[in-house]
Amino acid sequence: MFQGRRVAVVVPARNEAAWIGTTLDTMPAFVDAIVVVDDASTDATSCEVEARSVAPTDRVELVRRTHQGGVGAAIVDGYRRALALDVDVVVVMAGDGQMCPDDLSSLLAPIVRGDADYVKGDRFRHPDVRHVMPPARRRVGRVLSFLTAHATGIEGLSDSQCGYTAIASTALRRLPLDRIWRGYGYPNDLLGHLARAGLRIEQVVVRPVYRGEKSGLKPRHVAIIASLIARAAVLRAASRVAQGW
Repeated sequence: MFQGRRVAVVVPARNEAAWIGTTLDTMPAFVDAIVVVDDASTDATSCEVEARSVAPTDRVELVRRTHQGGVGAAIVDGYRRALALDVDVVVVMAGDGQMCPDDLSSLLAPIVRGDADYVKGDRFRHPDVRHVMPPARRRVGRVLSFLTAHATGIEGLSDSQCGYTAIASTALRRLPLDRIWRGYGYPNDLLGHLARAGLRIEQVVVRPVYRGEKSGLKPRHVAIIASLIARAAVLRAASRVAQGW
Protein backbone atom coordinates (compact mmCIF):
# COMPACT_ATOMS: atom_id res chain seq x y z
CA MET A 1 0.00 0.00 0.00
CA PHE A 2 0.95 3.62 -0.55
CA GLN A 3 -0.29 5.87 2.27
CA GLY A 4 -3.28 3.62 2.85
CA ARG A 5 -4.16 3.16 -0.86
CA ARG A 6 -3.96 -0.16 -2.68
CA VAL A 7 -1.90 0.22 -5.85
CA ALA A 8 -1.82 -1.91 -9.00
CA VAL A 9 0.68 -1.42 -11.81
CA VAL A 10 -0.29 -2.41 -15.35
CA VAL A 11 2.73 -3.37 -17.46
CA PRO A 12 2.02 -3.61 -21.22
CA ALA A 13 4.74 -5.60 -22.96
CA ARG A 14 5.51 -6.94 -26.39
CA ASN A 15 8.83 -8.67 -27.07
CA GLU A 16 10.43 -7.21 -23.93
CA ALA A 17 12.20 -10.36 -22.68
CA ALA A 18 15.44 -8.39 -22.27
CA TRP A 19 13.92 -5.77 -19.95
CA ILE A 20 10.72 -7.08 -18.39
CA GLY A 21 12.62 -8.88 -15.62
CA THR A 22 14.37 -5.68 -14.54
CA THR A 23 11.07 -3.78 -14.67
CA LEU A 24 9.42 -6.29 -12.33
CA ASP A 25 12.41 -6.78 -10.03
CA THR A 26 12.74 -3.03 -9.36
CA MET A 27 9.04 -2.39 -8.71
CA PRO A 28 8.60 -0.59 -5.35
CA ALA A 29 7.57 -2.74 -2.40
CA PHE A 30 4.43 -0.66 -1.78
CA VAL A 31 2.87 -1.91 -5.04
CA ASP A 32 0.17 -4.46 -4.17
CA ALA A 33 -0.39 -6.03 -7.59
CA ILE A 34 1.46 -6.08 -10.91
CA VAL A 35 -0.55 -7.03 -14.00
CA VAL A 36 1.68 -7.77 -16.98
CA VAL A 37 -0.19 -7.87 -20.29
CA ASP A 38 1.84 -9.71 -22.92
CA ASP A 39 0.57 -8.44 -26.27
CA ALA A 40 1.25 -11.64 -28.26
CA SER A 41 5.03 -11.52 -27.87
CA THR A 42 7.12 -13.82 -30.05
CA ASP A 43 10.05 -13.93 -27.62
CA ALA A 44 10.41 -15.13 -24.03
CA THR A 45 8.56 -12.21 -22.41
CA SER A 46 5.93 -14.44 -20.81
CA CYS A 47 8.56 -16.89 -19.58
CA GLU A 48 10.39 -14.09 -17.78
CA VAL A 49 7.13 -13.00 -16.14
CA GLU A 50 6.12 -16.53 -15.15
CA ALA A 51 9.48 -17.02 -13.47
CA ARG A 52 8.50 -14.21 -11.10
CA SER A 53 4.92 -15.29 -10.44
CA VAL A 54 5.27 -18.88 -9.23
CA ALA A 55 4.42 -18.34 -5.56
CA PRO A 56 0.70 -18.39 -4.69
CA THR A 57 1.02 -15.09 -2.84
CA ASP A 58 3.18 -13.38 -5.45
CA ARG A 59 1.92 -9.98 -6.59
CA VAL A 60 2.82 -10.56 -10.27
CA GLU A 61 0.03 -11.72 -12.58
CA LEU A 62 0.31 -12.46 -16.30
CA VAL A 63 -2.37 -11.78 -18.89
CA ARG A 64 -1.52 -13.19 -22.32
CA ARG A 65 -3.08 -11.89 -25.51
CA THR A 66 -3.12 -14.44 -28.33
CA HIS A 67 -3.33 -11.73 -31.01
CA GLN A 68 -1.45 -8.45 -31.07
CA GLY A 69 -3.84 -5.62 -30.33
CA GLY A 70 -1.54 -2.68 -29.73
CA VAL A 71 -0.36 -0.90 -26.63
CA GLY A 72 -3.76 0.67 -26.00
CA ALA A 73 -5.47 -2.71 -26.11
CA ALA A 74 -2.94 -4.16 -23.70
CA ILE A 75 -3.41 -1.29 -21.26
CA VAL A 76 -7.20 -1.53 -21.40
CA ASP A 77 -6.97 -5.27 -20.67
CA GLY A 78 -4.71 -4.44 -17.74
CA TYR A 79 -7.08 -1.75 -16.51
CA ARG A 80 -9.98 -4.19 -16.50
CA ARG A 81 -8.02 -6.75 -14.52
CA ALA A 82 -6.79 -4.12 -12.05
CA LEU A 83 -10.34 -2.95 -11.40
CA ALA A 84 -11.33 -6.53 -10.64
CA LEU A 85 -8.61 -6.59 -7.96
CA ASP A 86 -10.36 -3.76 -6.11
CA VAL A 87 -7.41 -1.38 -5.90
CA ASP A 88 -7.54 2.37 -5.32
CA VAL A 89 -5.01 3.55 -7.90
CA VAL A 90 -3.84 2.01 -11.18
CA VAL A 91 -0.46 2.92 -12.65
CA VAL A 92 0.86 2.20 -16.15
CA MET A 93 4.56 1.40 -16.43
CA ALA A 94 5.90 0.01 -19.70
CA GLY A 95 7.83 -3.24 -19.76
CA ASP A 96 10.83 -1.78 -21.59
CA GLY A 97 12.59 -0.34 -18.54
CA GLN A 98 12.15 3.28 -19.67
CA MET A 99 10.11 4.38 -16.66
CA CYS A 100 12.07 4.90 -13.46
CA PRO A 101 10.45 3.16 -10.45
CA ASP A 102 11.78 5.90 -8.17
CA ASP A 103 9.27 8.30 -9.77
CA LEU A 104 6.24 6.16 -8.92
CA SER A 105 5.54 7.77 -5.55
CA SER A 106 5.50 11.22 -7.21
CA LEU A 107 2.82 10.03 -9.63
CA LEU A 108 0.69 8.68 -6.81
CA ALA A 109 0.97 11.67 -4.49
CA PRO A 110 -1.54 14.06 -6.20
CA ILE A 111 -4.18 11.31 -6.28
CA VAL A 112 -3.61 10.36 -2.65
CA ARG A 113 -3.88 14.04 -1.65
CA GLY A 114 -7.16 14.31 -3.52
CA ASP A 115 -5.79 16.92 -5.92
CA ALA A 116 -6.07 14.88 -9.14
CA ASP A 117 -7.92 11.99 -10.75
CA TYR A 118 -5.24 11.27 -13.36
CA VAL A 119 -1.52 12.04 -13.20
CA LYS A 120 0.77 11.98 -16.20
CA GLY A 121 4.54 11.89 -16.27
CA ASP A 122 6.29 14.85 -17.86
CA ARG A 123 9.77 14.16 -19.25
CA PHE A 124 10.18 17.51 -20.98
CA ARG A 125 10.47 19.48 -17.76
CA HIS A 126 13.23 17.23 -16.42
CA PRO A 127 16.65 18.96 -16.54
CA ASP A 128 18.28 15.96 -18.28
CA VAL A 129 15.86 15.73 -21.18
CA ARG A 130 18.11 17.52 -23.69
CA HIS A 131 20.97 15.18 -22.89
CA VAL A 132 18.96 11.97 -22.83
CA MET A 133 16.07 12.17 -25.28
CA PRO A 134 16.96 12.13 -29.01
CA PRO A 135 16.35 15.57 -30.56
CA ALA A 136 13.95 14.34 -33.25
CA ARG A 137 11.80 12.52 -30.70
CA ARG A 138 11.81 15.56 -28.46
CA ARG A 139 10.66 17.85 -31.28
CA VAL A 140 7.88 15.52 -32.41
CA GLY A 141 6.76 15.05 -28.82
CA ARG A 142 6.51 18.77 -28.20
CA VAL A 143 4.48 19.36 -31.36
CA LEU A 144 2.06 16.53 -30.54
CA SER A 145 1.73 17.82 -26.98
CA PHE A 146 0.93 21.34 -28.19
CA LEU A 147 -1.73 20.05 -30.59
CA THR A 148 -3.22 17.69 -28.01
CA ALA A 149 -3.42 20.44 -25.40
CA HIS A 150 -5.36 22.70 -27.74
CA ALA A 151 -7.62 19.90 -29.00
CA THR A 152 -8.56 18.69 -25.52
CA GLY A 153 -8.49 21.97 -23.64
CA ILE A 154 -5.99 20.62 -21.09
CA GLU A 155 -4.02 23.67 -19.99
CA GLY A 156 -0.29 23.32 -19.55
CA LEU A 157 -0.06 19.86 -21.13
CA SER A 158 3.65 19.39 -21.76
CA ASP A 159 4.23 15.71 -22.60
CA SER A 160 1.17 14.09 -24.13
CA GLN A 161 3.08 11.00 -25.30
CA CYS A 162 4.53 9.92 -21.94
CA GLY A 163 2.99 6.59 -20.95
CA TYR A 164 3.96 6.73 -17.27
CA THR A 165 0.62 7.50 -15.63
CA ALA A 166 -1.58 6.93 -12.58
CA ILE A 167 -5.37 7.05 -12.32
CA ALA A 168 -7.77 6.72 -9.40
CA SER A 169 -9.98 3.66 -9.75
CA THR A 170 -13.06 5.85 -9.28
CA ALA A 171 -12.00 7.88 -12.31
CA LEU A 172 -11.11 4.79 -14.32
CA ARG A 173 -14.63 3.46 -13.90
CA ARG A 174 -15.97 6.62 -15.54
CA LEU A 175 -14.05 6.05 -18.77
CA PRO A 176 -15.54 4.29 -21.83
CA LEU A 177 -12.82 1.64 -22.03
CA ASP A 178 -14.47 -0.02 -25.03
CA ARG A 179 -14.06 3.16 -27.09
CA ILE A 180 -10.43 4.00 -26.32
CA TRP A 181 -8.01 3.74 -29.25
CA ARG A 182 -6.03 0.50 -29.22
CA GLY A 183 -2.77 1.33 -30.99
CA TYR A 184 -0.40 4.26 -31.50
CA GLY A 185 -2.18 7.41 -30.43
CA TYR A 186 -3.69 5.78 -27.36
CA PRO A 187 -2.35 8.51 -24.97
CA ASN A 188 -3.85 11.32 -27.07
CA ASP A 189 -7.23 9.61 -27.36
CA LEU A 190 -7.30 8.82 -23.64
CA LEU A 191 -6.58 12.44 -22.75
CA GLY A 192 -9.58 13.49 -24.81
CA HIS A 193 -11.82 11.06 -22.93
CA LEU A 194 -10.45 12.24 -19.58
CA ALA A 195 -11.04 15.90 -20.43
CA ARG A 196 -14.59 15.32 -21.67
CA ALA A 197 -15.37 13.39 -18.49
CA GLY A 198 -14.33 16.45 -16.47
CA LEU A 199 -11.58 14.57 -14.64
CA ARG A 200 -8.76 16.49 -12.98
CA ILE A 201 -5.42 16.00 -14.71
CA GLU A 202 -2.00 16.85 -13.31
CA GLN A 203 1.56 16.36 -14.53
CA VAL A 204 4.65 15.52 -12.51
CA VAL A 205 8.24 15.56 -13.67
CA VAL A 206 9.71 12.11 -14.36
CA ARG A 207 13.12 11.00 -15.54
CA PRO A 208 13.59 10.48 -19.29
CA VAL A 209 15.22 7.07 -19.76
CA TYR A 210 16.73 5.96 -23.09
CA ARG A 211 19.28 3.33 -24.05
CA GLY A 212 19.86 4.31 -27.67
CA GLU A 213 17.02 2.17 -29.02
CA LYS A 214 15.37 3.15 -32.30
CA SER A 215 11.91 4.66 -32.08
CA GLY A 216 9.05 2.58 -33.47
CA LEU A 217 7.15 5.74 -34.40
CA LYS A 218 6.69 5.95 -38.17
CA PRO A 219 5.07 8.57 -40.45
CA ARG A 220 1.83 6.55 -40.61
CA HIS A 221 1.70 6.52 -36.81
CA VAL A 222 2.05 10.30 -36.74
CA ALA A 223 -0.82 10.53 -39.23
CA ILE A 224 -2.99 8.33 -37.00
CA ILE A 225 -2.16 10.43 -33.94
CA ALA A 226 -2.97 13.61 -35.86
CA SER A 227 -6.36 12.21 -36.83
CA LEU A 228 -7.09 11.28 -33.21
CA ILE A 229 -6.13 14.78 -32.07
CA ALA A 230 -8.45 16.25 -34.70
CA ARG A 231 -11.25 13.95 -33.53
CA ALA A 232 -10.67 15.06 -29.94
CA ALA A 233 -11.05 18.68 -31.02
CA VAL A 234 -14.29 17.93 -32.87
CA LEU A 235 -15.76 15.97 -29.95
CA ARG A 236 -14.78 18.71 -27.52
CA ALA A 237 -16.47 21.32 -29.67
CA ALA A 238 -19.59 19.18 -29.95
CA SER A 239 -19.64 18.69 -26.19
CA ARG A 240 -19.37 22.42 -25.56
CA VAL A 241 -22.25 23.09 -27.97
CA ALA A 242 -24.39 20.44 -26.26
CA GLN A 243 -23.71 22.10 -22.91
CA GLY A 244 -24.74 25.47 -24.30
CA TRP A 245 -21.28 27.09 -24.12
